[in-house]
Amino acid sequence: MKLKNIFSAVAAAAMLTACVGDLNTIPLNETDVTSETAYGADEAGYVQGLTKIYFQLVSNNTQDLQVADGGASEFIRAFWSTQEVTADAAKCAWGDAWVNDLNNCTWKGDVLNDAVYAVYVRTLQGITYVNEYLRQTSNDNLSLRGCSDAVKAKVQEYRAEARFLRAFFYWAAMDTFGQVPFSTENTQFGGGYNPPQAPATEIFDFVVSELNDLASDDSAMPAAQSNYPRADKGSVLGLLARVYLNAEVYTGKAMWAEAKATCEKIYGLGYALAPTHAEIFRGDNGENPDAKKEMLFAASYNAEHTQSYGGTTYLTLSTLSGDDGAVNITGINGGWAGNRVPDHYVQTYFAPSSADFSTGEYTIADKRGQYFYIKGRTQSMQDNLNTFLNGWSCIKYNNVPHDMDAVDYAATAATKNFSDIDWPLIRLGEIHLIYAEACMHAGGDASAQVAALAERAGVAAPKTIDADFLMAERARELMWEGHRRTDLIRFGKWISGYNWTYKGGNFGGQDLPEHFNVFPVPSTELATNLDLQQNPGYAR
Repeated sequence: MKLKNIFSAVAAAAMLTACVGDLNTIPLNETDVTSETAYGADEAGYVQGLTKIYFQLVSNNTQDLQVADGGASEFIRAFWSTQEVTADAAKCAWGDAWVNDLNNCTWKGDVLNDAVYAVYVRTLQGITYVNEYLRQTSNDNLSLRGCSDAVKAKVQEYRAEARFLRAFFYWAAMDTFGQVPFSTENTQFGGGYNPPQAPATEIFDFVVSELNDLASDDSAMPAAQSNYPRADKGSVLGLLARVYLNAEVYTGKAMWAEAKATCEKIYGLGYALAPTHAEIFRGDNGENPDAKKEMLFAASYNAEHTQSYGGTTYLTLSTLSGDDGAVNITGINGGWAGNRVPDHYVQTYFAPSSADFSTGEYTIADKRGQYFYIKGRTQSMQDNLNTFLNGWSCIKYNNVPHDMDAVDYAATAATKNFSDIDWPLIRLGEIHLIYAEACMHAGGDASAQVAALAERAGVAAPKTIDADFLMAERARELMWEGHRRTDLIRFGKWISGYNWTYKGGNFGGQDLPEHFNVFPVPSTELATNLDLQQNPGYAR
């Protein structure tokens, strides 16, 4: 199976279905594939089982989910919404109740929010799939099935990837909800058993332990840059650096020295910044060697095979309307008139000048500010948050290949209803900024890393690397990559001390309740599992 197509094996990924409430992998129908029948002596079944876990990142399958829109339930789309639409970087014009609650930071514990619910279910499903995969791939089970030594050796590599994915899902769940149900392959399962919730501190310790174990075992994960878009040693260290970066938020204890040391290990693995920022987010980023060189971990999307209404399809189509001629701008057919960037964000972090919303022309020195599209827009959202033409459209995700013009690609674009853009889950630009923040706290010199980002952006390197600069630089470098809410919490600007457009429901912004540092446990899960505790501050 080609690595590029690991997420494309949708038919093979129909195995091992499970619901969050029950965590039971036995299906309801006798004809369904089960973990008892999916695996044999050949390697193929184990590849398919691993594919199911990876596919959880991009799946539109709504089995076991209480949602009407499969696209909206995709993990990456839902997680992005909780990170960006809730914060200062994005607002969605669609007007759905759950969308407006994210726009305004007015969600409640006793009202189901579709995006929050999707993150909860997708992460816990993914953890369940990993646990079952690890049970079924134990040495005893492999021997019972007559697997050869060669197959056993390959399966050990797949088990390491599965453990990394479980750590990734636990990190996302911990970041979003704090406490979550905790289970491993050694936990009781089936028969209606529901694992107990563990606090963020315990989830953190488990994730760090797993990632350090995978990083220290040279035979566990594939070598860095050898397994794209699947996980490898660089993916493990990249996630570990991110977890250490936010250690104080998750546990109350900062781990800056550990974050710094982990970044330094990554620097020895041969990654390099792409020559231009834009090519990281173009339709051929999974084939372009310069873009791939920056990627530590990515989710693969393919217009012919991974036909998801989430991920980069969502972030391409939702940023323009059908009247904008998306085919000739972003290399994909259509427009959903959804997400825009508030003027406050653009003014604060990009300082545009000579903006003409009638012609669409503006000037921003930073090359990362060249993604905006303003023709026919109105600058402010003050009059109506749900009017799509209010605000700055962002075409950072562009399906046109990096070495082609949109006009030349238009004929092909007219046939594209989905995106080919791989989602950069972890990349070197982020690692440079983690390193800079860690050096600011733990001591060290990150000037070379920061200067490299500035040079690529076409701006002068900063004279001082402090918290204000890093908060702003992350806003520029990582705009719309799913980091913003977490960043604002870490910098102490989420609850108070910084207002943004419609924070708390007011156009000018207002402080949030303290318990909004995490989201509520979805009401549907509380109703079906009376052992679950709602997060403090939210009504059950």
